[in-house]
Amino acid sequence: MNKNLISLAVAGVLAVAAFNASADEAYEGSWYALPGISAMHADNDLSTEDWGPGVSLKFGKELSEHWDVQIGASFARVDAEAAGVSGKYKQTLVGVDALYLFSREKFRPFVVAGLGLAQNDVDYSGAGYSGQNKTSWAANVGLGAQYLITDTFGLQADVRYVWSKADASPAFTDETIGNTYLNFGAIFKFGAPKQVAAAEPMPEPTPAAAVAEEAAPVGPAEPAFEKVTLSAEVLFGFDKDVLKEDGKKILDSDVVEKMKAHPEVELVLITGHTDKIGDAGYNQKLSERRANSVKKYLVSQGIEESRLHAVGKGEAEPAVEVKGLRGKKLIEALQPNRRVVVEIEVQRAE
Repeated sequence: MNKNLISLAVAGVLAVAAFNASADEAYEGSWYALPGISAMHADNDLSTEDWGPGVSLKFGKELSEHWDVQIGASFARVDAEAAGVSGKYKQTLVGVDALYLFSREKFRPFVVAGLGLAQNDVDYSGAGYSGQNKTSWAANVGLGAQYLITDTFGLQADVRYVWSKADASPAFTDETIGNTYLNFGAIFKFGAPKQVAAAEPMPEPTPAAAVAEEAAPVGPAEPAFEKVTLSAEVLFGFDKDVLKEDGKKILDSDVVEKMKAHPEVELVLITGHTDKIGDAGYNQKLSERRANSVKKYLVSQGIEESRLHAVGKGEAEPAVEVKGLRGKKLIEALQPNRRVVVEIEVQRAE
């Protein structure tokens, strides 16, 4: 493939990544380090063994709901295999990659493209070979996946095809070669967004627990218990739908105990809400998963599933409207919108 076409295609992907990141300035993603190991299969023209080992170190940034950028370097080598030839082929890569992630869940499949520089050292001897060291442009495309084990640690694996130019006199001179890489790395996240405390927007009925409790006359009689609005930061981790231990304790005291004490409450509505940051479709699904996560926990604590109705409203029903803010200030101001509401939907008359 012509190097100009390769560079143009990959540059286009990087430009799209930059545009999407700038269009989503409010997104506060983490930085992370990505040390890794790899296996390289060199171009057949290089006459090497099938695979050789490699190492890499990259640093990444979560730019938006779907885009990451990774910058770093890698080194790999493989032994020569041609008859009468000894030595090694070595490749050093330095560059920037754009990753498009299809999800921000624990399992995150992605496609990747990147540009940079390559140093190809064809360090052979014998059969008329002489060592050739060439520095050239480099481009790569591939696909892979990340898997987050905790909020700060995860794994990444991908397969990539890397183009660059190499000299291997007398076999060829200044030729475009293509190497295949299998990469495996560990993600160490740092600088993760700190969750905003729910201190000022609404009063808390229990320590660091509910954002607000307000009476809501529901059903034919005085409601058995008041509507409860719980902060999403208290119940869940950032961008997660798995309940934290503190969140479970709050649900035990504010919902489970009340429902067990009031069998006349026949149906409770659990509604998940998000803020307006990010993709609306993604926010809708996140709100649904969070509402269902609360429902499943209540069932696990002995509440009949027939008494629970879970829905997600995404960003459609904000508790506050905010304009003119960006970045961390916007995230903080929108904190009241990230919530789960539990309220009586049907109550039997006594």
